[in-house]
Formats: sequence, structure tokens, C-alpha cells
Amino acid sequence: MRTGNEPLQARSLLKTRRALALWGLIWAAFGVAVFVVVDRPGWAAGCAVVAALAATDFAIVCRHIRQGPHYQPGKNVPPYEPDGGRNEFTGRRRGGAGPGRGPDIGPDRGPEGREGHGGPLPW
Repeated sequence: MRTGNEPLQARSLLKTRRALALWGLIWAAFGVAVFVVVDRPGWAAGCAVVAALAATDFAIVCRHIRQGPHYQPGKNVPPYEPDGGRNEFTGRRRGGAGPGRGPDIGPDRGPEGREGHGGPLPW
């Protein structure tokens, strides 16, 4: 259940992720340069793949930071009411029977809770 104080306590880790992606990009590029100089093409290719992944992550994170914060409800928005474990379309409970609750029986379910089966499954 949402308590209503998430906008006050929520913290984005995008800036930290951007810094880590940049750090990984720098080290991977350094690795590519070093392994090319010492004639290790396999290691250089591996570092190039890591550099490409870090550059992609860096670009995605920068784009998310540029988009700015998304909607967060303010202090005047009350907490959401719990749904009581019911499906909003059918009104039936999710999951099995809990303490103090009867079996999960609906119009299309038998006593075992399986559609189309009144008894044990054939296998």
C-alpha cells in the first residue's frame, strides 16, 4: 500500500549510475588502448564490447536525466486504499483461501478452483 510519503523519501540513483557508466567507459577505453598496444586482439575486442555497453548505458541514463522527474503525487493526495486481494474486473479474490476466508470459488470454477474440472486432473 502506498503510504503517501514516497515523493519525500524517493531518491533517484540516475546520477550515480551515470558516474559508474562513465567510469566503466573510461576504463574499458583504456583497456582497449592497452591491449591494442600489446597486440592482444581478443582482449581488446572484449574491452570494446564493455565500452560499447557502458556508452549505451551512459546515453540512456543521460536521456532519462534530461527528461526530468515524472509525476509523483503531492502531499495532498491520500494513500491508496488496499484492494483487499480482489481482482478489479471480476471481484474475485486472488490466490487461494486464506485464514478466515472461504475457498476461491467463482461461477466458472469448481470446488478445487480449476476451470472446467470438478475432480482431479487426468494426469
